[in-house]
Amino acid sequence: MIRSGLIGRSIQASRSPWLHEQEARAQGFELDYALYDFDALDLADADLGAFVDDLRKEETAGFNVTYPFKQAVIEHLDALAPSAAAVGAVNTVAIRDGRMTGHNTDMTGFRSSVADGLPGADFDCVLQLGAGGAGAAVAAALIDLGTRRLEICDVDPARAEALAQRLQARAAGRVVVRDPGDHSTADVTGIVNATPVGMLANPGIPIDPRHLSAAIWVADIVYFPRDTALLTAARERGCRTLDGSGMVVRQAAEAFQIITGAPSCLERMLANLDDER
Repeated sequence: MIRSGLIGRSIQASRSPWLHEQEARAQGFELDYALYDFDALDLADADLGAFVDDLRKEETAGFNVTYPFKQAVIEHLDALAPSAAAVGAVNTVAIRDGRMTGHNTDMTGFRSSVADGLPGADFDCVLQLGAGGAGAAVAAALIDLGTRRLEICDVDPARAEALAQRLQARAAGRVVVRDPGDHSTADVTGIVNATPVGMLANPGIPIDPRHLSAAIWVADIVYFPRDTALLTAARERGCRTLDGSGMVVRQAAEAFQIITGAPSCLERMLANLDDER
């Protein structure tokens, strides 16, 4: 039996247990994937270090990390893989011989999801909402996809500035910070929601729909629900849209391999996500 799980807040609706356990069963072994929900467990953010250390001691093979711990977990790990070091955030941790190594599969998951789901999309100017752990991965992916101008907007301007500075080494002059109150889209060709706004536990819409037009494509990393308020509003205005299901399965497929050491089948995991709905 391989033990794994997900650390985060308000994650009871997560599809990760189903995706990981079904893939393990298809390969002929058992995997126990637990939800370590800090809200349900009544734990404070400050408890993260001790909780992670307990997982190290309990012979857990590894775990995934989601909001709001993708950056906070770094200080509690022994090493970072190149993917996590490049992004500055961790969503997957492998535990081997008592050592914990952080990885990031969000970046490649989002990049491939956009490439497959929005072929021919215009990356001239992209407005990204959110600069947290997931936002760091999304921003790196957008630069890789050829975004000529990436405008980052976050409720915490200092966090947006820190992300922009981290990206300058690979995208000098292509990344700017937006004022959190400025959602104008006159020159924008695409919008990505990398905030938790729109999740089942955090309903809402991160931008006034009046700023959306058919000339703009819209992607949301939220996958539960798939039809977020943002995507519904965007489709009503004729926008091309992309939900978060492709990203979540692609990052999960890579994370499965990192944690278990077994190869994963992306097509099967994509089908399993649909089967559970």
